[in-house]
This record gives sequence, C-alpha cells and structure tokens, in this order.
Amino acid sequence: MSGTDFDAVIVGAGAAGLHCAAMAGQLGARVLLLDHAAKVAEKIRISGGGRCNFTNRDATPANFLSENPHFCRSALARYTPADFLALVDRHRIPWHEKHKGQLFCDRSAEDIIAMLLAECAAGGVERRQPCTVKAVRRAGESFELDTDSGTVRAARLVVATGGLSIPKIGASDFGLRLATQFGHRVVPTRPGLVPLTFDSADWAPFVPLAGVSLEVGIEAGRGKARGRFVEDLLFTHRGLSGPAVLQASNYWREGEPLRLDLAQGHDLADELLAAKQGSRRQLGTELAERLPRRLAEAWLAARPGWAARPLAEMKDAELRELAGRVQAWEITPDGSEGYRKAEVMLGGVDTRELNQQTLESRLAPGLHFIGEVVDVTGWLGGYNFQWAWASAAACARGLVAGLQGSGSGI
Repeated sequence: MSGTDFDAVIVGAGAAGLHCAAMAGQLGARVLLLDHAAKVAEKIRISGGGRCNFTNRDATPANFLSENPHFCRSALARYTPADFLALVDRHRIPWHEKHKGQLFCDRSAEDIIAMLLAECAAGGVERRQPCTVKAVRRAGESFELDTDSGTVRAARLVVATGGLSIPKIGASDFGLRLATQFGHRVVPTRPGLVPLTFDSADWAPFVPLAGVSLEVGIEAGRGKARGRFVEDLLFTHRGLSGPAVLQASNYWREGEPLRLDLAQGHDLADELLAAKQGSRRQLGTELAERLPRRLAEAWLAARPGWAARPLAEMKDAELRELAGRVQAWEITPDGSEGYRKAEVMLGGVDTRELNQQTLESRLAPGLHFIGEVVDVTGWLGGYNFQWAWASAAACARGLVAGLQGSGSGI
C-alpha cells in the first residue's frame, strides 16, 4: 500500500472523527484523518465552559431529535456512556457528575483531546492538519480525494465534518455538500441549543431584567414534536437564554410561542390565596418571595398600583388571574441568535438513507456519515458528545468488518 493509499480516509478531526479513526486504526485499518482547521477538536476544547461535558450517564434514544427517531437506537445501545467512561478512566482522567447525569472533566477539556490523540497514535492513524479537501470522486470501488497535500485514495470514506454551528471555529457545510453530491437528501438545517430573541419593542419592558436567572418549567413545540423541561432560565438584553431556552429551542419553530412556568414548583394561586388570610403584606412583597425581586417588580409594573396593594385587599379572581399568567406565560420569539451562538445544528444527512448498524450510505457503498452532520441531535447535557462517540464506534466496527469481508488484507 502506497503513501497515498489508505483503507479509510476520515474527514473531520472533531469528537466523532477522532474516535472513529482511533477505533478503526486499533482494529487494523490504515487510516488517514484530515481536517481543514489548524487546531484539532476546537469544539471539544470550548465545550462545557472548557471542561467538556463529555457524556451523560442517562442517555437514551428519547433524548435525541430526528426525522427518523429510531435510527440512533442501534449505535447508542452498542456504545454506551459506560463504554466511553471506561476509556476516560483508563486514561486516568479525573471527572465529576454535575447534575442530571452530566459528566465533566475535573481539569480541562484538553484531557479528552489528549486522550483521543493518544488513542489515534495507538492505532497508527496518520493525521494531516490543516489540510483542505478540494474534491471527492469515485475511482472504481474506491474514493479519490484531492487535498492540499496531494491526491489520496481509500476504500472507505467517513464524513465527520460536523454541522454549521459556531462558524468562528471553522464550521462548514462541506459534509452536507458532499452528501448532496452522492445523491443524499439533507433534512433542512437550523440552529439548535441556541438563545432565542424577541422584537425589540416587545422586549423593552424586560431589558432591565438582563442577568436575572431562575428555574422554570418551559415547553415548546406541538404534538409529538413537543418538549418540556425544568431548567434555569436567563434573561438577556435581546431575549432569553440559559439551559431552559437552549433545550426548548430544539423544539421551537418560527411563529410558535414558548410556554413558561415562572413559579416552577409552586401552586401560586393556592399559595397567594392562603397568604391573603389575615395578611397585611403587600402583593409585591409576597410575589418577590416566589420570584426574583426584579422579575416580580417588572411583572407587576404592567398593573399600576398592584405591587403596593395589601394582599388582603386583592380579589380572589385577581390573584388567580395573576398566578395563571405567571405560571402559564406565553411569549413568541421572533428568532434566535443563529449559528454563531448555537451549540449544535438540527437536521443534516437523512438517516433513512444510512445503515443504522454501520452509518454507511445506502446510495454510495463505502461512504459513511457520523456525528453532527447526520440528522440526529441531542439535548443539552452531554448527549451530543455521546452520539459522536456511539456513531463513531458503529462506523469504525462496520467499516473494518466491511474491509475484512472484501479481502483487503486487514
């Protein structure tokens, strides 16, 4: 085999690409890993506030969105959070569970990157970076790639180029264009896990609340495409952010409202009616015990005089109406902060045209798609990294089995 011929070329040295390259290499394949960016795995590096929320203990197929929701089951079942955690432990990387199954590095995301690079080295993976792929074509039963470092050939081509989120670190549509080139349908893409924005005139009363955060119940979407979460909400100058809104953004569609319970964990109507009995306290004081004070003040500002009214003077119907608005607030975003602040891309290569066991194309044998470029998107909290690891593992095993079955000699 020449220096330009490989068993597999993997395009994209992010989470999925690195893991796939390492596993395929250790299973005996001669692997070339290419990436156009100067830095390896930049998305891992910046994730989780620099500590990388590398998986979620509780990951199940129910935590993922796709037009073909059952597709992810096979890969997730065959490479679990425990499998990746065993790899982390083998490299003696200290970690901790933050909450809700979210696992983070104690020190830095650099530990995960170093681990993946060490695993690639153990598999004899050749990495060229930065190295841009200029063209891809069929060459008999193989693939030829024209790159900055010359033309290379491989029996298998793995596309692990990620999605469109965070363009400043090198996100591109290369994988989507390549899928289209080989006849694949691409599920329409949009930013996911992203802050939502509101019309400036509508949002003006809430601008002073920038920086206020609280736990809320939040719901977005309709029917089967509906998601409800209990997470922290953050008010910003332009709209809403925080884990609650990032989660809901995956289900939100333009023109639809968000539904929020700002007094999550309370039965506000019953509590206010009970507190009213014999109370001399003002309504504003009572509400501020259940909401952040600035939010309580802003909420009552729309009802002149209410904040200073003694609770005992409030009509029961008024208190019920107030509680209903606080616990079933509907507000319609006019957009999102876009891919520049989105953590992931929704949509991608249609999974109905991929083999769920191997992530191989049903249209172009030998071509595989893994990670974020595929139409599988996880919740916030380590789920998208778990999809990267699981899809990479399924692909690596599948392509090596395919190479062995073809008599390639590995």
